[in-house]
Amino acid sequence: MKTYEFKRQIAIDKTYDLVVCGGGPSGCSAAIAAGRLGAKVLLIDAVGCLGGMGSSGLVTAFDPMANGEVGLVRGIMGEIVQRVHDRGFTGPHVTPEFWGKKYHCWTPFNAEGYKLILDEMCADAGVEVRFFTRVIDVDAANKTVNGIIINNIEGHQYIPARMFIDATGDAVLTDLCGAACREAGRDTPNIMPPTLCSVMSHIDWSRAQRDQTHTGASDQQEYLNQAIDDGFFSHTDRHMPGLFKISPTMAALNAGHVFKMNALNCRSLSDGMVRGRQLAQEYLAFYRKYVPGCEKMEHATTANLMGVRESRRIVGEYELNIHDYLARRQFPDQIGVFNKAVDIHVYDDSPEEYARFCEEYQDRGRLHPGECFGIPYGILVPKGWQNLWTAGRCASSDVQVHGSIRVQPAASMMGQAAGTAAVQCLRTGQVACDLNTAQLIEQLRRGDAYLPQSDLSQTMTRC
Repeated sequence: MKTYEFKRQIAIDKTYDLVVCGGGPSGCSAAIAAGRLGAKVLLIDAVGCLGGMGSSGLVTAFDPMANGEVGLVRGIMGEIVQRVHDRGFTGPHVTPEFWGKKYHCWTPFNAEGYKLILDEMCADAGVEVRFFTRVIDVDAANKTVNGIIINNIEGHQYIPARMFIDATGDAVLTDLCGAACREAGRDTPNIMPPTLCSVMSHIDWSRAQRDQTHTGASDQQEYLNQAIDDGFFSHTDRHMPGLFKISPTMAALNAGHVFKMNALNCRSLSDGMVRGRQLAQEYLAFYRKYVPGCEKMEHATTANLMGVRESRRIVGEYELNIHDYLARRQFPDQIGVFNKAVDIHVYDDSPEEYARFCEEYQDRGRLHPGECFGIPYGILVPKGWQNLWTAGRCASSDVQVHGSIRVQPAASMMGQAAGTAAVQCLRTGQVACDLNTAQLIEQLRRGDAYLPQSDLSQTMTRC
């Protein structure tokens, strides 16, 4: 490959205690947690709003946050959902039990309201936010990040800081640092396909669904199967999460897998956006023709971001694995507990893949009510790194557990832990890869995190 040497002098910006790259649920929670603890925080995001997949990606339903008995996801994420609900931005059928107690229950919400809440919470925590800003390079040595190079409308700037959190979802910062990462499709045989989500309107919910909360596989599978048998679609994908009710007449649509798309390849990602928009029109026509109550459905918009489910994961101090999940393992250094099923979407539209998904999601990959597994601190730290954390979809896990923890509530818990850990390092001189985790857990509990482990350890769980 031909190369071009790129050199220039760029301005050095002011110094921060912490720079968070990525304004999705993990990045926002990290920045808010650190800001509330007194750190000088810069939060950057490539688009013009906070929320990531929940806003720009229109994945407008928070995944299960409780296990049927207790709320597992509390802390900053619990506060966000409560504020969204109190302001009337959740679906009209939503009650606090949706996220605070019910088993495997989704909480649909309005993306515009979610954006406002995150803006307000970051401002209240003293977080400086820069939109339309990307990290494009890094100054790092000896497993320590000294600064990053960003780009926005003002050009390039060098941002020095003492601590850094990678909440990009694709481990962009960590990869630029040269830390070890695993890539879907390169280090694994398959890539879980993404979906370009949409917002739909003019739905008669009284006829469109049975339980008045969510119309997906349970309500619409018979209609979808008929349409596929009729040759209606350009593919034969029987896996459709469906519509999430976000207002009396509107819904977010999560449907249409973009198979074989690689989110780490710009050409593939670009082609995927085109394919996603084509699929949105196919599903609009499907609902109008086959599903009662959707005859007058209108397509409001597709998302600005592709709903990526899998791209790059770090190699951390610990790798959470399917054996931990199935054993319901609890860790002394766990920074969160979770219950969601292993949700690895179909890799292609074959009958065999759909059967695999159904068996795994409904049986082998599901915890029972009242159960949970722990998320240990070590999956947030690239192995051996001093002042760098990752949080969210790019955390260290195997493929199966990634299918559970890749979602917004788990990402937020990781973000709150990473932001809290960064402040602990600032105050104590500890480093990310050798943190006093007992001290971290105690601080997270003061931040309303639900961490039921009785035994704490000063050292993290490692591979």
